[in-house]
Amino acid sequence: MRTTKGAARTKSKKRLFKRAKGFRGGRGNLTRTVKETLLRSGAYAFRDRRVKKREFRKLWIIRLNAAARQHGIRYSEFIFGLKKAGIEMDRKTLSEMAIHDEAGFKDVCDKVKEALAA
Repeated sequence: MRTTKGAARTKSKKRLFKRAKGFRGGRGNLTRTVKETLLRSGAYAFRDRRVKKREFRKLWIIRLNAAARQHGIRYSEFIFGLKKAGIEMDRKTLSEMAIHDEAGFKDVCDKVKEALAA
């Protein structure tokens, strides 16, 4: 007697289509195309979780450079001065400080300048 997948096939297709909800055209309607699209989308998601980290770091560096230059110091000198002054703050925190707490950032810049002068 010939066997078919029956309920198992329906369940597996339902699972695929649920993940492909919102995809346009055959990418959301055709089983084979849905499988290919989901594979590729998974690869992009994996890759871009790493790219996102790079992009944010670039953004923080750009913000820090702009803020540091307003206080008369270049980014590279600023980072070197931070290490020399023993201030262990990451770029994310510093960039947020530069935007929301300008007085605090000015204090940090002053300490960096003192450390560079010494």
